[in-house]
Amino acid sequence: MKKFFIKICKLFGFEIIDQNEFISPTLNKELNKDLSILNKKSIVLPLGEVKITRKVNSILIIVRVNTEIEVWDQNKRRLFEKPKIDYSIRSIKSLIKSINLCQKKYSDLKIKTIVLDDSSKDENLEKIKQIIKDVDSEIISLDTKKFETKIKKQKSQETFSNLASLFQSFEIGKKIGEDLIFFIEDDYLHFETMLDEMISTYERVSSQVGKDIFMCPADYPYLYMNNEKTNILIGNKRHWRTINKTLCTFLTSKKLLDLYWENFSKNCEDRHDPFEKYINEIYEKEFCISPLKSLSIHLTNVNSSYGLSPFINYKDLWDQNE
Repeated sequence: MKKFFIKICKLFGFEIIDQNEFISPTLNKELNKDLSILNKKSIVLPLGEVKITRKVNSILIIVRVNTEIEVWDQNKRRLFEKPKIDYSIRSIKSLIKSINLCQKKYSDLKIKTIVLDDSSKDENLEKIKQIIKDVDSEIISLDTKKFETKIKKQKSQETFSNLASLFQSFEIGKKIGEDLIFFIEDDYLHFETMLDEMISTYERVSSQVGKDIFMCPADYPYLYMNNEKTNILIGNKRHWRTINKTLCTFLTSKKLLDLYWENFSKNCEDRHDPFEKYINEIYEKEFCISPLKSLSIHLTNVNSSYGLSPFINYKDLWDQNE
């Protein structure tokens, strides 16, 4: 009788919770496991089920890389005070780990990675090629000349190249992006579960609010400095909060990239204060959320308000990606 009841529940799309045995017989999982099913339902105890109406079909990851400039626009040293190539390599290694975990879990999900490189040495490019060789990926070189008429003259070549790199990453997303697009800078370390949580939470929250959203993987210090009001949301495996500004590492959809293309392109035409001025304007109209606690850490100087996320074992994550 019990088996028959379980079959009937499955037939009608219901899940059974056996709190005595601490299992879900219909899902055949312990209750402390991930009970959600990508593109079908998001289940978080004790809140129950969210039907997924905004399904995720693919994700394009665009990583902007510069292995030569230590810290753009600053003279400060990063945490651990290593050469920039060390941060780029560990950042990409941690990203590939996260991609592999996600791809193993969601074999039907299309994930493509593009490395947009700004003038790295051949030896450094070869290191990057070896790291990304086993995933669907390619390396594209930054073409600064094509932006000479699009970007205003800057005080330094570094600033111009940074703007051009951002501009080209947005253009790539607009041209070949299909669904979700994840723009990433090469000085972030990612937890292995980062991409899984980002995708699972994206479909959960966007299904709840009935629209596409923006997501940031880092819990920055500046979010705690102005005592701003925020809304707390439930993601797949952690809490998330609404925010009104990001840096240039964020995830969104092709639909929103197209809708706000004027903001994205305008942000790259000159050096603004803040740098992300026209991107942040979008968040006055659209949802943007970041995780509590962080899924990625920004490896800047230890005193930077745009850097290290609180309550993270930085050294452990650094060593894991040696």
